[in-house]
Amino acid sequence: MGTMPARFASRMNQISRFILPILSLTSVLHAAQPATLPGTQLLEVDVDRSASMVEGIDRFLKRETRSSIDRRAGWWTRDAASPEAYAASIVTNRARFARAIGAVDEHLKPEALEYVSSTSSPALVAETESIRVWAVRWPVLPGVFGEGLLLEPKGAVQAQVVAIPDADQTPEMVAGLERGLEPMAQFARRLAENGCRVIVPTLIDRKNTFSGNEALKRFTNQPHREWIYRQAFELGRHVIGYEVLKVCSAIDWLSAQPGQGTALKTGVFGYAEGGLIALYSAALHLKIDACVVSGYYESRDGAWAEPIYRNVFGLLREFGDAEIASLIAPRKLWIEHSEVHTINGPPPTKAGRQGAAPGRWATPDYISVEGEVTRAARLVNASWAGQWITLLNGSEGAPVSPGSDKTLREFLNQLGVSRPQLLPPGKAPLDQRKSFDPDRRQAAQVEELVQFTQRLLGRSESVRDARLLRTVPVSNATNWASTMKPFQQELWDEVIGRLPRTKAPPIARSRLLKEGPNWTSYDVVIDVSPDVFAWGVLLLPKSMKPGERRPVVVCQHGLEGLPEDTITQDPKAPNFHYYQGFAARLADRGFVVFAPHNPYRGHDQFRVLQRQANLLGWSLFSVILAQHDRILDWLSAQPFVDAKRIGFYGLSYGGKTAMRVPALLERYALSICSGDFNDWITKNATVDSLHSYLFTGEYEMPEFNLGNTFSYAEMAAMIAPRPFMVERGHRDAVAPDEWVAHEYARVRRLYAQLGIPERTEIEYFDGPHTIHGVGTFRFLHHHLKWPEPSETLAPSR
Repeated sequence: MGTMPARFASRMNQISRFILPILSLTSVLHAAQPATLPGTQLLEVDVDRSASMVEGIDRFLKRETRSSIDRRAGWWTRDAASPEAYAASIVTNRARFARAIGAVDEHLKPEALEYVSSTSSPALVAETESIRVWAVRWPVLPGVFGEGLLLEPKGAVQAQVVAIPDADQTPEMVAGLERGLEPMAQFARRLAENGCRVIVPTLIDRKNTFSGNEALKRFTNQPHREWIYRQAFELGRHVIGYEVLKVCSAIDWLSAQPGQGTALKTGVFGYAEGGLIALYSAALHLKIDACVVSGYYESRDGAWAEPIYRNVFGLLREFGDAEIASLIAPRKLWIEHSEVHTINGPPPTKAGRQGAAPGRWATPDYISVEGEVTRAARLVNASWAGQWITLLNGSEGAPVSPGSDKTLREFLNQLGVSRPQLLPPGKAPLDQRKSFDPDRRQAAQVEELVQFTQRLLGRSESVRDARLLRTVPVSNATNWASTMKPFQQELWDEVIGRLPRTKAPPIARSRLLKEGPNWTSYDVVIDVSPDVFAWGVLLLPKSMKPGERRPVVVCQHGLEGLPEDTITQDPKAPNFHYYQGFAARLADRGFVVFAPHNPYRGHDQFRVLQRQANLLGWSLFSVILAQHDRILDWLSAQPFVDAKRIGFYGLSYGGKTAMRVPALLERYALSICSGDFNDWITKNATVDSLHSYLFTGEYEMPEFNLGNTFSYAEMAAMIAPRPFMVERGHRDAVAPDEWVAHEYARVRRLYAQLGIPERTEIEYFDGPHTIHGVGTFRFLHHHLKWPEPSETLAPSR
C-alpha cells in the first residue's frame, strides 16, 4: 500500500487523540463490571433470541404432539369383558369429548319436522318415480334450527339416515336437485332410492358473506365456520358442537318414527366436513346404529395446520380419530378413503375484509388413514366387537368416489335394507321452488348461531358471578388466598393448561450488555425444559451496597415487542411511544428490574404455537407461565433480590400477562395491568362493537370456556389479597372506558369486602395506549416498600 497523504494522516492523528481516551474509558467501565453474573455461564452473542425462542417452543410442541398418542391411554380404562362393560367404562370419556367440542347444551327432541314453504316455494320440493323431497327444519336449541331436506321413498321405509354433505355442498347437491356432483356422488338421493328416509342438514359453509355486522359496516374474510367458532369458543361452545347437536336432534326424530313390524335402524353418512360431523355425532349419540365417514379420517397430528374452526381444546390429549372411533364400537363404522376438495386457506383478503386465520386441508394420505384405522381396531379388540371398523378404498390405496357402491351396499345391509339395488340413479328430481336461494338459508343458519352465542355472552357475567365473586364467602384477606386455591387450579389446569414443572435448579447464562450512569444491564437466559428457555434483560442499579437485597419489578413488553423496547429512552426508537422507557426509569429509581421476553412475536409464527398447544390442552400462556416460574426461581436465588418483593408491570399483551401470570404464580407480590384491562369476555366474543377481536387478525385470543369461568375480575380475585392496579388511557383503543370501569368495579368491590381497599387502584389519564408511569410508580414504591426519589431523575441514555 502507498503512503497516506500528509493532510489525511494529520486528520487521523487528531481523531485518534479524541477517540482513544473514550475507548480507554469504555474499557475501564466494562472492566469494572463482570462479563457475567455470579453463578451463571457465559451467554453466546449475536443470536436472535426471540426467533430462537419461538422455534424452540415449536419443536417442543411438535414433539409433545407426536408423543401424545402414547399418553392417551392414561385417560382411558376400557373394560372389554362385554359390550355392556365396555360402554360403562367409556362414559366419562364420552362426556369429556362432548364438553371438548362444545356439545354441552341439552338439545331439543322434536316431535315433528316443520315444512318450510311460502306462497312461491312449496314444501314439496321435488318428486320422482321413487322418492319425494321436502324442505324441512327442526328445533335444536332455543332459537336454533336444523334446516335442509327430507327425502322419503315412495315404497316401504327400510332404514333411516342423516346424510351430511361437505360444508361447501348444499343439501340440494347431494339430493340431485342442484348441479355440482355426478349422479353417483349424490349419496343422499341414492340412499333414498334404496328405501331410506333421509334427512340432509345444511352445514355452516366456508363463504364469508355474513361474517360481520352490517350495522357497524364491519366485515371480515373469516369463513362462516370461523366466524361462529371464534365467538363460541370463548363461551365453551363450538361450531362443531352446534352441528353435532343438529344431527342428534334429527336422529331423535328419526328414531321415534315407527317401522313396519320392527324398529328401523338409523345411520349417519358424512362426507369431508360432513364426515367430521358424522364421526363426532356417532361417538356421542348411541341411537346411531352405523356410520360412514367419507373423506375425513386420519392421524390428527397435523390438525394445528387445518382450518381453525377444527381447533378443539385438549383434543389430542385424549382423542385422536382412533379414540373417537372407539366411542362408536361395537356399532359399525366404515372409513371411506375418498378425495376431497383442497382448502388452501380462507377467502382472499380485500378492502374491508381481513383477519381470517390461515389453514389448509387436502385429501388425507392413505398411509395416515390406514394407520389410524388399524390403531382404532387395536383399541377395541374383543370377540364381541367383531370387525366393527372397516377401511374402504380403491386399488393400492387410491381414493374412491364418495358413496361408492361397495360402501353403500355394506352400509345399507347393516341398516337392514334388503337387496339394495345400486343402479345408476334414475331421472334427477326437479326443484319446484321458483325463488329458492340457498344463501338466504345459509344467512339464517349463521344468524341463529350468532344470536344464540350472543345470548350466552349476555349471561356469562352472571354465570361467573354465581361461581365466584357473589357466592364464595368473603371472610377476611388472611384466608382469601387459600379460598382461591381451587379456582387457581381450575384456571391453570382446565383453561390455560399447565406444563409439567421442571424440578431441576435453574441453569442460567448471562453476558454484560450495557453500562449506564445509574445501572448495568445483562442479557440472561434460563433453561425451562428441553427446547424451551426464558430470556430477559436484567438491570442492576449501581447504588446497591454489598449484601443489599432490593425489590424487583418485572417489566413486560407487549405484542411483537422485545425487552429492549421497555428499556430504551430514545424518543426516536420505534416503540418508545408505547413504553416510555419505563423499565429503565424504574431502574433509575433504584429498583432491580427484569425485562423478560414473551414469545408473542413473529405474527403467524407465534399464533401457530397457540394452535399446536390448544390441541394438547395447553395455550401460549402455558409456556409463558412455565417461563415466568423459572424466572422467579432464578430471581429469588440472587443475593441482590428480596424474593418477597417482586412485582409485575406489563403493557398490552404484557397486560394480559399481568392478569394471568400473577394470578397463578403467587411469588409475584403485586401486579399492574396497563393498556389491557377491560371486559375481556365481551372483547373476545361480541359482534356488536368495533373493539371486538372478532374483527381483527388476532385469532389466537379466544380461550376455551373462559367466558363461563374467569374474566379479568375473577383473575384479579386470584391476585388478591396482593396489591393490584390498572393503568388506563382514556384514548386507548383497546376498549372503551365504560368496559374498563365496569370490570374494575367488580374488583374494587371485592377488595373492599376483604377490608383492603387501599391495595387496589385504577389510574385514568388523558392518553393513548402507553405507559403513563405516574400513579403506577407511586404504587410500586408504596407496596414494594422502596423510597421514592427526592428529586426528578434525568433519564439514562
